[in-house]
Amino acid sequence: MIKSIAVLTSGGDAPGMNAAIRAVTRTALSKGLKVYGVHDGYLGLFKGQIEELNRRSVSEKLGSGGTFLGTARLTEFTDIEIRKVALRNLRIYGIDALVAIGGDGTYRGALALSQMGLPVVTIPVTIDNDIAGTEFTIGFDTALNTIVEAADKLRDTSSSHRRCSLIEVMGRNCGDIAVATSIACGAEVCIAKETGYDLEAILDNIREAAQHKRHAIIIVAENIVDIEELAKTITKKTPFEARATVLGHVQRGGKPTVRDRVLASKMGVKAIEALLAGDNHHCMASKANDIISMPIEEALNGDDTAVTLKEYEVFKVLW
Repeated sequence: MIKSIAVLTSGGDAPGMNAAIRAVTRTALSKGLKVYGVHDGYLGLFKGQIEELNRRSVSEKLGSGGTFLGTARLTEFTDIEIRKVALRNLRIYGIDALVAIGGDGTYRGALALSQMGLPVVTIPVTIDNDIAGTEFTIGFDTALNTIVEAADKLRDTSSSHRRCSLIEVMGRNCGDIAVATSIACGAEVCIAKETGYDLEAILDNIREAAQHKRHAIIIVAENIVDIEELAKTITKKTPFEARATVLGHVQRGGKPTVRDRVLASKMGVKAIEALLAGDNHHCMASKANDIISMPIEEALNGDDTAVTLKEYEVFKVLW
C-alpha cells in the first residue's frame, strides 16, 4: 500500500516542470499521502538529497520556468549498485513510490528502478516533444512560442536589410520543433532529420523567395548542418545576404504557456491516480485531448516520425 511518494525532475529542464511538481504534490496530499521532493534528479536520489514537501512548498510555482527541485544528469545510474543506493535512501525516508518528471533518459532510469521493485510512474517533460505515445510533452508549446517570437523579430530586421535568416532550433533527433516552428512563422525552408537536406532545392527556394520579398527564413534543427557554412553559401549563390542565429538554451527558459500549465497539471493529477490504481512502470500521455497511463516500454520503443512528416506535408502545402 502506498503511503508516501517522492517526486523528482531529471534531464534537461523545460517550462512546466514546476507546474507538474505542484500538481503531483497537491494531488498526493489531498489523498492523504506524504510527499517528498528529491533535489537534482537521480543524482540527488543517489546522494539522499530529499526533503518533505507540503502545500506551501509548491505555492507560487505554477507559472515559473525551470525546476525548483533542480535537475542533473547521472549517466552512472545505469549501474545497479548506484540504483541500490538510491533505493536504500528512499527506504530511509519510508518512501513507497516515485514520480519521475523528464524525458526519455528519465524514463529509462524510472523503468530500471521499477524492475527492482519500486512502483514508478513518469511524466513527459521535454521541449523536443520526442517521446512516442504522447501527442504533446510539457514544455513543447512554450518553446515553440519562444522560437516563433524570435523568428518574427528576425524577420523584421531581415526585411529591412534584404537578408535571409537561418535559425537553428533544438530538437536533437526529433524534428517536431523545426517543423512546427516553420509552419507558425511562415518559413521558406525547414531542415530536419525527417525532411532531409537538399542544398540545391534550398537554394532554389531562396532564389524564388527573393523575387517576391525582401526576406527569407530558414529553420534548421540542430546537428543537421553547419548553419554558418550554409549562410555563406546562400550569400554567395542567391540575391540575399544570409545571417545565422543559434537560439540555444533560451528555448528552454521562460514562463510556461497556459497550454503547458494545464497539461502539466492534468498529467500530475493523473500520475498519482495511476500509482494508486496499481499502475507501475507507466508513463502519462496526452491522447485526443485526454490523459492516459501507458507502459513506459511502449513510449521508449515507439516511433513518432510519421506524425512529424504529416506536419511537414502541411508546411510544404502552405509554402
